[in-house]
Amino acid sequence: MSNLALSMAEIKPRVEVKEGTYKVASTTLVFHTQERVQLRCITPEIVEFVAQTSIRDGHVQISSLHTTAGLILNETQDALLADMTSMFEQLIPRGVYYKHNDSIFSDCDRKNADAHLRALVVGHSLTIPIIDGQLKLGTWQQILFTEFDGPNNRKVHVQVMGV
Repeated sequence: MSNLALSMAEIKPRVEVKEGTYKVASTTLVFHTQERVQLRCITPEIVEFVAQTSIRDGHVQISSLHTTAGLILNETQDALLADMTSMFEQLIPRGVYYKHNDSIFSDCDRKNADAHLRALVVGHSLTIPIIDGQLKLGTWQQILFTEFDGPNNRKVHVQVMGV
């Protein structure tokens, strides 16, 4: 038997049924970014909105409403944020040829193909459990909005669902 099978066999799930009426609350938050590439912690704003709802157990769905910005869960240590920014430039450099930036193939005048591709790699949404009215995040996990085509005004839709 593999180690994974042994670990899974040892887990004793706790089953707890919550009674109540299913509720949904939503809002759209607006963030202003100052840099072309910027990683911004938005955890406090999400925590505040969840606290304003009467939902104690469920999920929060967070969605970037843009094709050149995304969302990730990670640590917010400054050196790590700088490393992430550097990684995006190494993986998907800005200064190379992309058809999206070429007027022969595209009508986009922003020259932002790298921003679209970076957001594609990162993803546009997160779902986080809510337990007893609190986000269930790991010790160092924070919600980061990833801007790849700033400065800009950006919208993030937040929907809290549960009982």
